[in-house]
Amino acid sequence: MKRKWERDLGLQGRMLFTMFLLAVVYLFFLAFLTYYGTPPVFMILFIGLFMGIQYFYSDKLVLWTMGAHVVSESEEPQLHGMITRLCAIADLPKPQVAIVRTQVPNAFATGRSPNKAVVAVTTGIMDKLSPAELEAVLAHELSHVKNRDMAIMTIASFISTLAFYFVRYSLYFGNMGGDRKKEGGSILLVWLVSIAVWVVSFLLIRALSRYREYSADRGAAIITGQPSDLASALMKISGVMARVPNEDLRKVEGMNAFFIIPAISGSSIMDIFSTHPSVEKRIARLEKMQQDMS
Repeated sequence: MKRKWERDLGLQGRMLFTMFLLAVVYLFFLAFLTYYGTPPVFMILFIGLFMGIQYFYSDKLVLWTMGAHVVSESEEPQLHGMITRLCAIADLPKPQVAIVRTQVPNAFATGRSPNKAVVAVTTGIMDKLSPAELEAVLAHELSHVKNRDMAIMTIASFISTLAFYFVRYSLYFGNMGGDRKKEGGSILLVWLVSIAVWVVSFLLIRALSRYREYSADRGAAIITGQPSDLASALMKISGVMARVPNEDLRKVEGMNAFFIIPAISGSSIMDIFSTHPSVEKRIARLEKMQQDMS
């Protein structure tokens, strides 16, 4: 039975505003580079190729990085059954299903479109959650698929990556002929502006990522009809995460942007730099949704 995909206009408005600010920053950066005569075409082509590979092969790269392996329905019938049912409710094509053998309790989705998606869970999360809680987590990941979050975040990070490489290789642009003293001053200015663009982009992309997590939480609540199941799962995962050895967390920290809850070793980082909202804020929103549904 399909459920109506209700819109959260406030959340969508914040995401659109964040993307608008990113567009403003990016247009300013490109105009600045053009004004100062920096030939951005080669770097843009290089970064475009890099991002294209990331976009089209993201599922394979992520699975390879995590050591995940795709499982058939005969290997994991219960997991496949859950995803088949949730996809029918969410009106989604069934993605590939993968498992990561690690005690870190987590899940993630990847793929550039609903037809090229993969949903993966760790053995740790399968051992720790009840069937209802696991379904809620899977619904969260399917919401990321439905919202095309991988494509959105790849596009959003394009100019940020470009700015990063300008910072890294700006000295090479200073040796292209002309007055070296004058050119040195221009390159320094380009370098400083590139740093500023990268920092602002980094913060805006982090904000966009946090909004996408709220949106996926809401989508999971709509698909399952039980926001409390996801709230319970988040509480349980965060509690277990605190007891996972730092060595195991460090092995998967590079994939935090994909996880339902970041695997962070050591002290927590400020909200403004995080890819996810705090677990407390997410649970509070889910509890309010549960009250509204009741």
